[in-house]
Amino acid sequence: MLLILLILLLISIVFLLYKANKNTKDVAINNISLSETEIKLANKQLNILHLSDLHLENISISPQMLQKMIEKQQIDLIALTGDFLDRKRSIPKLIPYLEVLKNIKPRLGMYAVFGNHDYVLKGTNFQRLKETLEQNGCKTLQNEHLTLDVDGKKLNIIGIDDFSTKRSNLLHSYNGLEEGYNLVLTHDPNIVLEMKDFHFDYLLSGHFHGGQIHWPKPYHLIKMGKLVRMKMVKGLHYHNGKPFYISEGLGQTGVNIRVGSRPEITFHTLS
Repeated sequence: MLLILLILLLISIVFLLYKANKNTKDVAINNISLSETEIKLANKQLNILHLSDLHLENISISPQMLQKMIEKQQIDLIALTGDFLDRKRSIPKLIPYLEVLKNIKPRLGMYAVFGNHDYVLKGTNFQRLKETLEQNGCKTLQNEHLTLDVDGKKLNIIGIDDFSTKRSNLLHSYNGLEEGYNLVLTHDPNIVLEMKDFHFDYLLSGHFHGGQIHWPKPYHLIKMGKLVRMKMVKGLHYHNGKPFYISEGLGQTGVNIRVGSRPEITFHTLS
């Protein structure tokens, strides 16, 4: 009897792990639309593709699969919010994904910030990651910003470095900023709690993976900052009246499974 129970338990565990791994291929394609009276961008809408947390050591979505999911969308700007990889051997694996994104030819370009896992790379290896992004059409931002002219309006893209590894510098990020629409890209969304004196119109982030194992609750995220205790781990939220989005990410970390969460591709429309 005991042997039968152990066999049944083993079968159940194998099935649950199989299902959890299968979940990593079940991509959620989310569309977020913001219509705000304070948006001072243009009369036209702005379409942003947001990807985060590729974690190329544990990703179930191939470049070809990514292409099929995004190729029919009208995309003006691509935002990548960090945690591409944490092993130097994974750097070449990033190139086909970047080629898919570059071939979309977003009219306003592609921009990226780095996350805590990217900074596991040191020295020349981190520089290789940065150069790989830049050589494949992606502008990287580390506590800096740039300003684009969009139909006669100013769009400020502000890249704030990773908060969780204490690399964020808001003063540097905003230094010399022109008046316009402030789109912030950052990895760890906890930075919003420090931005009372730094205006943003919209902020895109990742880091939490939606818990990745979100059952019954993502208790393991508690150590990852105050937002978790405020029950802000994924999706669209507001702090001090300002909107920010937390992506569940496209890849996984640790083990290639998801429970109660899904990989995510997000299209944001600002109109």
